[in-house]
Amino acid sequence: MKQLDLIIKNGLVVLPKGVTRQEIGIKDGKIAFVEKSIEASAEEIVNAEGHYVFPGMIDIHVHFNEPGREEWEGFSSGSAMMAAGGCTTYFDMPLNGVPSTTNTDALYQKASIAKQKSIIDFGLWGGLVPGNVQDLSALSDAGVVGFKAFLSASGNEEFEAADDWTLLNGMREIAKLDKVLALHAESLPITEFLMDQKKRNGQTSADDYAEIRPISAEIEAVERALHYAAITGCKLHFVHISSKQAVDRITAAKQQGLDVTVETCPHYLLFNHQALIEKGAIAKCAPPLRSAEDQSRLIDCLLKGYFDIIASDHSPSPFELKDPEKYNLLNAWGGISGGQFSLMALIELALEHGIPLDKVAEWTAANPARRFHLESKGMIKKGYDADLAIVSLAENHRVSADNYFAKHKQTLYMDHSFPCRVIQTYCQGNLVYDEGSVKSGSGNWLQGKAIQLK
Repeated sequence: MKQLDLIIKNGLVVLPKGVTRQEIGIKDGKIAFVEKSIEASAEEIVNAEGHYVFPGMIDIHVHFNEPGREEWEGFSSGSAMMAAGGCTTYFDMPLNGVPSTTNTDALYQKASIAKQKSIIDFGLWGGLVPGNVQDLSALSDAGVVGFKAFLSASGNEEFEAADDWTLLNGMREIAKLDKVLALHAESLPITEFLMDQKKRNGQTSADDYAEIRPISAEIEAVERALHYAAITGCKLHFVHISSKQAVDRITAAKQQGLDVTVETCPHYLLFNHQALIEKGAIAKCAPPLRSAEDQSRLIDCLLKGYFDIIASDHSPSPFELKDPEKYNLLNAWGGISGGQFSLMALIELALEHGIPLDKVAEWTAANPARRFHLESKGMIKKGYDADLAIVSLAENHRVSADNYFAKHKQTLYMDHSFPCRVIQTYCQGNLVYDEGSVKSGSGNWLQGKAIQLK
């Protein structure tokens, strides 16, 4: 009998303190050895010569829309797409599905579908909306990784924005449950007021959309939430932060002892408002892509280590909801499709700006695992899950409809050329993606607990 199931040889392994040539031995879905040379025998040996071995990405922010809107994206296509991008775990958001995940019945319905269809591991967010504070405890007990609330309109009437009373009471309850609240931080009064003005005047250009959701709306919502967190003791995670000014407020709150983390998304780092002007609704998201100057400031925040986590906010829809023949830019669906490209995007930024590759692994794997208490994930380490992405930095990946595995092929990233390519992805030792082909897999439902990042 062979001692190991798999040995990955000759790879440049991305470890927490740097990149070294190591061999990785895998047994029963776990990493059994990380050593210069492994003497044990194995059922299979993979030669990763010249390639880098990253911990599989943990993307804590995707929208797969099942049940109810599988035609937008579902767990089958969504998990395949993530695997093709080197992701081995994702957290699905509670909105866009019908019903939204705001009670345990909806949670179990979604979990049942995901367990049948997902080829990689997953966690599920619960929602905080007006009228469901009494449901939060049961959702917590049932295994949500945390809760999500919107401070502006979500775009779906099934998932209402949290008013201040809901937010304060919900945060107090979430603090008792020792969970984290993820927040879409844009001011509802500011965005609704500006939207009304633009619509009255018939102003629907890319510039008009950007002006409806200014940086000031993000700052106001961030500051308000931070004040509420100080009162309630609730742990916060700010999703898709798009401005240096908001990052500065969050960084100051951390320094004052608040338990808060912050993410941004690759599209805010690789693209700017010019993409919205040129490509229209394909590049529409909320908050919007910012100016080139603001993009540069956000990259500087990344370089200085102010972001804890990078996540995709993969938010797809059928193209008809973004079709300029049917919708003006203000009324088109707002969301960037691109969950497959986060790891490659971070590697591109690392190569361009001299960022160590272990920082890429920290943002995409180690910190998400630590924040949500996934004790056996996030690093290439003995005893941890064999969640791995083998990546070539000697080859480019040019995005096309043929190699994008999402249900709908329209994406801001179309024709973008990454200076790297995902070769293989392993989830708990199971090969789920190999050289352009998605394989079978059976993902596990993970139930996390938020801890403070030091």
